[in-house]
Amino acid sequence: MTGRSPRPPPSVGSLQTKSRQRGRFAVVRSWYELPDYVRLRRVNGLRLSPDGSRLVAPVSELNPDATSFGTALWEIDPAGDREPRRLTRSTAGEAAPAFLPDGSVLFTSTRADPEATSNGSADARKPALWLLPAEGGEARQVADPAGGVKRFSVARGSGTVAFTAHTRPDAEDAQVDAEWRAARKDSGVTAILHESSPVRYWDHDVGPDLPRLYAATPPADAASRLGEARDLTPDAGKALIEQTGEITPGGGTVVTGWQVHAGKGVWRSEVVTVDVATGERVALATSTTFEFQHPRVSPDGRYAVMLRTFEGEYDGEPRDCTLWLADLTTGEGRDLLPGTELWPREYAWAADSAAVFFAADLGGRRPVFRVDLATSTLARVTGDDGAYSSLNPGPDAHTLYALRDAWDAAPAPVRLDGAATEGRPTFLKSPQAPLDVPGTLTEVEAAAEDGTPLRSWLVLPSGAAVDAPAPLVVWVHGGPYLSFNGWTWRWNPWLLAARGYAVLLPDPAPSTGYGQDMLRRAWGRWGSCTFGDVVAITDAAVARADIDADRTAMMGGSFGGYMANWIAGHTDRFKAIVSHASLWALDAFGSSTDAPWVWAREFGDPRSQPERYELNSPHRHVSRITTPMLVIHGDKDYRVPIGEGLRLWWDLVSHEVDAKFLYFPDESHWVLTPGNIAVWYETVFAFLDHHVLGKEWCRPELL
Repeated sequence: MTGRSPRPPPSVGSLQTKSRQRGRFAVVRSWYELPDYVRLRRVNGLRLSPDGSRLVAPVSELNPDATSFGTALWEIDPAGDREPRRLTRSTAGEAAPAFLPDGSVLFTSTRADPEATSNGSADARKPALWLLPAEGGEARQVADPAGGVKRFSVARGSGTVAFTAHTRPDAEDAQVDAEWRAARKDSGVTAILHESSPVRYWDHDVGPDLPRLYAATPPADAASRLGEARDLTPDAGKALIEQTGEITPGGGTVVTGWQVHAGKGVWRSEVVTVDVATGERVALATSTTFEFQHPRVSPDGRYAVMLRTFEGEYDGEPRDCTLWLADLTTGEGRDLLPGTELWPREYAWAADSAAVFFAADLGGRRPVFRVDLATSTLARVTGDDGAYSSLNPGPDAHTLYALRDAWDAAPAPVRLDGAATEGRPTFLKSPQAPLDVPGTLTEVEAAAEDGTPLRSWLVLPSGAAVDAPAPLVVWVHGGPYLSFNGWTWRWNPWLLAARGYAVLLPDPAPSTGYGQDMLRRAWGRWGSCTFGDVVAITDAAVARADIDADRTAMMGGSFGGYMANWIAGHTDRFKAIVSHASLWALDAFGSSTDAPWVWAREFGDPRSQPERYELNSPHRHVSRITTPMLVIHGDKDYRVPIGEGLRLWWDLVSHEVDAKFLYFPDESHWVLTPGNIAVWYETVFAFLDHHVLGKEWCRPELL
């Protein structure tokens, strides 16, 4: 086990946000009380201007009405000297910033256009494209397709803008699309007729309008809008659903993900090039074995780097992914990371197009790496415990800007030396001051039954000691092909630590960042293998003298909720279990989730291959559950449909298990609104306090 230097214990219990100085930054204390927690600013991304002089970040925070979050654009000084300043202000909020070659900022927003004769209701407005001049001033709307701007990309050289907008599938032009929308609205029609899968995704319906790719020239002057949008993919159908892409620097080609129907309801992803002048589409990276997604075009316009994934085979290898390099002229491609088992999460080109930076899961961290195109030399750029995202290489080919977070640090902008090996970040001034966590962070190591090394983060509350051992809550992450390697706003362990709990954050099989063998161990056998790993790591944690082995609980969401349900049916060692958005009856889930074909690659067709469903389904062990359980589910969850939560709840009640059901009629897989976030935590705290600490059950006031 390794540890970190303890910090002075903060004053838990204050409802007022306090701060002190650490170096030249103010540090926020007492943020872990719920009223203060939901007020924290959250830096959600980072975008660097072409000349490297400006950083713009979308930052979300509580709206004045305190019932929702809003996002605004902030400017951050790349040198780290000036204080951040807010660039945009509107009730609707702004997102997805990108720069035009002249330094103007494009962004999306549903704000009302003051120059429009009619804006409709705020709830009905779709995201339009807005421009904030480089010299400052008022933003103006430059494009407003009826279906809204979903994603967009700017050509570095020409400024041509490529964007996706939802359109009636057979509409010949914008007028036909607008008339169809008006007719549906006037008739009160909300129905969608599906003729192929998919029908929904995560938290929203697919259709009746579908994304198409458009291109337009940049504004000609300070008062102009984008040029007339050219429809590049009138035949797209469902091919562009949830796909991303980029336009080449000269503006002549869009490189984008493209879904191909493979029969029997199954889709696979490839990458295509689309000629902006003609709409001609050519497959750049395609395979019946691999999938290709999320291309990024090199600054010199010669290459595209993308994610190549192998989704696994029922009787073969598990999932895998790598970075794939494709020549835009010849179509030739190669694996950028041959012989490695890194799990890339995001990537960006160096300014000279000679290297690619990427962040990848590794041993409970997410460091930045650099791979040289000519030599395939791989180097680790960062050497700390950070988890990096939003990579933005500077124009000098070695400076790199990013967001850095860790289990004890919220996302914050940093500057990195991209030419370094095992380097350290330089922190920039952020819209949100650093947070002083109420405890310490350490690691726990263990060995699985088959000898595989296992590791976990352990959050320890202030005051945990041999003579005052802390109760323990074990959290299992979702995915399952993820790693507990950085800060989370959804399930923040420090809110529990502030209330005296230790929190164990394990990476059991099939977590990423530990090589493919970790995935092979649990491929098609989630229940027994992952359960054994969680038990082994928990045993190592409770063996510590500062942990109270007699007061433990377990929590999980999504796949972690699946494990919560499995654990409930296989041990009574925990005093309480919280199961959020969880899988319960696998045969039903596999056919009702939003992408059934992905699920079937690992578990098979439930009609002809029921073995793995029966072997791994938690619902088959309900008669053995004696641990009190809190079930949480949102009705708009399309990844793990509400039927899973309803059936779990009924099975527990009908077996007379001590259980409660926290139901959110208007939340999805995630709980995203401030009030619901607060009652989520309040209910979890009350449930754990009652069953783990022996306190009287205290129903949250607003429930």
